[in-house]
Amino acid sequence: MTALRVVVVGDVMLDVVTRPTAPVAPTSDTPAQASVGRGGSGANVAAALASSGAAVTYVGAVGRDGAAAVVLADLSRDGVRARLEEFDGPTGVVVAIVAPDGQRAMMTDRGVNSRLTTEHVTAALDEPFDHLHVSGYTVLDENTRSVATGALELARRQGASTSVDVCSVAPLRAVGSATFLAAVANASTLFANEEEATTLAERTGLDEALELLSARFAEVVVTRGANGAVARRREQEWRTPATATQVVDTTGAGDAATGAYLGSSLLQVSPEESLAAAMAAAALVVAGVGARD
Repeated sequence: MTALRVVVVGDVMLDVVTRPTAPVAPTSDTPAQASVGRGGSGANVAAALASSGAAVTYVGAVGRDGAAAVVLADLSRDGVRARLEEFDGPTGVVVAIVAPDGQRAMMTDRGVNSRLTTEHVTAALDEPFDHLHVSGYTVLDENTRSVATGALELARRQGASTSVDVCSVAPLRAVGSATFLAAVANASTLFANEEEATTLAERTGLDEALELLSARFAEVVVTRGANGAVARRREQEWRTPATATQVVDTTGAGDAATGAYLGSSLLQVSPEESLAAAMAAAALVVAGVGARD
């Protein structure tokens, strides 16, 4: 059986994740666990898709630096083919500081990600593919929003299925729901966490948000942290509990869930089973430090 061919468009980031293991000493050293490696929401989704058996091509932008080399090596180890546009300038870097409860604060330098071009993405889509997934960071950046919109339009014209992940609530609030929704009108599936979903729908409750978003997208999948996840297709809805028993660091958990769900659903696996796969993937990630399981 030929593997499904999936193209993922998104940021290329080097993740530096640190989890203090003692109270922070502001003017001295603090013991901590740390990891450095491939990051970026889209790349995390791509890796999860590859682990599900899909043939994945990752499209993004990098600088000509050591960080790019680390990212490329990690993508290769994850079984992801990279088509990265090179620029003079820094590869994106995110520093995540993880709290004792596993939640994290992220400080982000997007580097050359804002310079990704339509020409580079279109060239990647010239090859046959079955599905296109676009990271929300590409949509949230005004410099690359048209790149994302154009890619989704092209994929739909070519008969491929499409999906988008909201990715981050703070820039979504800055951009505005109307702008985001207009840019991703050609996406068939929307992925979001609960806060992103309610913000995007401009509703206070998840049920209302799901109803509104389901009128715009054929499928909506919302992760809810410790409360599991929900999938909705028009009037049909499925919910599943979280399965994690140990939470060390939540970095990348939603991305892993997105990739696992997408990898299953593209193979026509039922929503219930796809949600179960998503929660299992997230549980593996939150048990360690960093976005990789």
